[in-house]
Amino acid sequence: MRHITCLCLLIILLLSSSASFAKAPARYYYQLKIYNLQSAAQQQRVERFLESAYVPALHRAGIKSVGVFKTMETDSVKRIYVLIPYKDLKQIDAIAKTIAKDNQYLISGKDYLDAAYNDQPYQRLETVLLQAFEGMPMPFVPQLTGPKDQRVYELRSYEGPTEKYFANKVQMFNNGEIEIFNRLGFNAVFYAEAIAGSQMPNLMYMTSFTNKASRDEHWKKFGEDAAWKKLSAMPEYQNNVSKIHIYFLYPAECSDL
Repeated sequence: MRHITCLCLLIILLLSSSASFAKAPARYYYQLKIYNLQSAAQQQRVERFLESAYVPALHRAGIKSVGVFKTMETDSVKRIYVLIPYKDLKQIDAIAKTIAKDNQYLISGKDYLDAAYNDQPYQRLETVLLQAFEGMPMPFVPQLTGPKDQRVYELRSYEGPTEKYFANKVQMFNNGEIEIFNRLGFNAVFYAEAIAGSQMPNLMYMTSFTNKASRDEHWKKFGEDAAWKKLSAMPEYQNNVSKIHIYFLYPAECSDL
């Protein structure tokens, strides 16, 4: 009888473990739209469209935290980045179909949506599709204070020499690097691997700071951190990044992040 009781307890523990595993948060997908702009007029036009039409339409369709970011004034190349989080891939298509039938969106965005062929609102539009890391499966909304135009959202893209090296860098993030960023207060919005884009294989992540001075101080502490020095010196994590792209951004007035 005692053996039967022990066996029942073991089965219950196994079932509980399985249930906990099944409830692990699903990894979000992120659509990153990048508007390349040639003039101040184009920038103003895209901003008006995003603020009056696109972001409100996404809100009505159920997407609550949309990031809209602009390049710093010191950047000679002007871009607007739009970050849209989705719970799964099916939602991307569903949201697009919902917005296409949204009359308020069609009316508010008419100037942009019906632009003439020789009066484009932007130079080119790039879209990157990403999937969140296991170490941070959902996006985070930073609670920063101070003027929006002083905040720094640092978007980084790490290219891997090959798919294998790239997967190794993702593993490095999941096995300690994300934890270091969290401990040092980097306010990361997301960490994700690109599944469709122009710089693959690559991962992207975004950290956020109250201002440039705070950003510089955080990275100084990161470089001096004992855990980072140990992790980055491990033989299994060498040569897994071939190129790094860094973009300094700040949130537009219509940004939820």
